[in-house]
Amino acid sequence: MSYYPPPPQPRNQPGPLRTLGLVLAAVALAALVATAFLVGGLHRSPSMRSLGFGQQGNSSQQNTTQSLDANAVAAKVSPGLVDVNTTLGYQNAQAAGTGMVLTPNGEVLTNNHVVEGATSISVTDIGNGKTYKASVVGYDRTQDVAVLQLEKASGLSTVSTANSDQVAVGDAVVGIGNAGGTGGAPSVAPGTVTALGQSITASDESSGSSEQLDGLIQVNANIQSGDSGGALANSGGQVIGMNTAASTGYQFGHGRGGQRQSQSAEATGYAIPINQAVTIAKQIEAKSSSSTVHIGSSAFLGVSVADSGQGAVVQQVVSGAPAAQAGLSAGDVLTGINDQTIDSATTLTNLMDGFHPGDKVTLSWLDQTGQQQSATATLVEGPVG
Repeated sequence: MSYYPPPPQPRNQPGPLRTLGLVLAAVALAALVATAFLVGGLHRSPSMRSLGFGQQGNSSQQNTTQSLDANAVAAKVSPGLVDVNTTLGYQNAQAAGTGMVLTPNGEVLTNNHVVEGATSISVTDIGNGKTYKASVVGYDRTQDVAVLQLEKASGLSTVSTANSDQVAVGDAVVGIGNAGGTGGAPSVAPGTVTALGQSITASDESSGSSEQLDGLIQVNANIQSGDSGGALANSGGQVIGMNTAASTGYQFGHGRGGQRQSQSAEATGYAIPINQAVTIAKQIEAKSSSSTVHIGSSAFLGVSVADSGQGAVVQQVVSGAPAAQAGLSAGDVLTGINDQTIDSATTLTNLMDGFHPGDKVTLSWLDQTGQQQSATATLVEGPVG
């Protein structure tokens, strides 16, 4: 697998919006393993992460038109939104997405893929125009949810939520977010709910690592790159979902610095129901970790990997990182960590979610001669998961 450094980034570019069946708008990192899905890639790969349909839920394509003043809805929701700007470690690149303010003191809900790979995060609050440094409280990659905490924030406007269990096909909705990563007044994308309970699979062609998102709200709103983490609101200005993916006729250029190549009149967007997202956010807020919820800083091993028939084959090793110090080199195949079998890049990524900076782990691998090797490594803090 080849790696290509991104072009110079004079400004923040549209952030990670997942796209189905074409290319990923921004998140195709080079599978550099930390505690997150493809964290902190060395360079952005030309092979983009794509989404495919899993088992579908209620897929009725009813398009009942309801009266809705999209700008009025946006006026209610926008003060509770933020622009999320990230610096991506090991790439010297930047990206932008959206978030929703949950508490006046600066707790922000966003997609995990908006902040994964970040070494620093700044957030601009739409309500007051101020910019804050942000840290990640925790995340659940399997549900694509992350919670940020803004430093020294108070008195912020928050979003109002509705019961997403009551959403129905045909409901009028508005997608609101930082489309294009341009900042300023949030974009407005009206539409209707076209299906409920949808499942999509996100995969990275450069590594084979994948994840499935279930129970999504499908809409025909023009959700675009940068809208991820933003609001899907009902006609009353209440948030019913968090924008996370788009498909059907959209194609975006390479990485966050690419140009949008085509756009169809037929748009399909996907949002995580807000009930589901807020439940995970509350678990993170309570600092209650689980097999899927990671609390605190991300641990870093320092290898880029891809699938092989025996485990996760090492593509590159970061100089001075724990993997390098343990003796791993390109061409080796990771087969285990702490006596847990690694059979794919996805498995390695998921196992890393259970660790934190400072943890000592025992790595097992096959070297390039096929000999079994083992060594201990102390994980360090790395880019966000």
